Amino acid sequence: MLDLIILGLHFFICFLISIAIWCGPKDVDLHRSSTGGAEIEPDGLIFVGKEEDIKKSQRITAKINGREIVVFYHEGKFHALDSRCYHEGGPLCQGEIEDIDGQACIVCPWHKFKITLETGEGLYEGINPLEPSPTPKWQSKGVKQRIHKVTIDNGNVYVSPPDLSVSFDSDYFADKYKNAGESAMGK
Repeated sequence: MLDLIILGLHFFICFLISIAIWCGPKDVDLHRSSTGGAEIEPDGLIFVGKEEDIKKSQRITAKINGREIVVFYHEGKFHALDSRCYHEGGPLCQGEIEDIDGQACIVCPWHKFKITLETGEGLYEGINPLEPSPTPKWQSKGVKQRIHKVTIDNGNVYVSPPDLSVSFDSDYFADKYKNAGESAMGK
């Protein structure tokens, strides 16, 4: 009889521990990203987190088919892009967001490359020497960073899997990070 009481107590304690882990605190630090899991839904969209959680943290990272992406919530909009900068693989999830000529841009923390959240274009400041008095202007390098479509449904945030038939400069570091891990990044 004592064995049954001990066994029942053991199962009850295990049950309480599993509930505590499942309902445990979530990381909502405004300056750090949290890593979220990804679940594939029947319509092909990949669940990355709850809308309110991402709004609070303003960014979250998730893996989609082994590829790390970062989802930003900025000025009322969600944006998702590869988490490694197209230039040298810097962690964009640690970058600051700046407004450049009316466009929200993530600034890579390693080399200060600027990438628009909306389109993935790389921006640079340059001059036209043929102008009478050349002044620096922001110009596009073209789309360098892979962006991912974000869908909000019923308080959940989903990301569409990437269309790998089109390549972007950021694919190199997304694959390098995916295959070799953090040690391959070197910085």
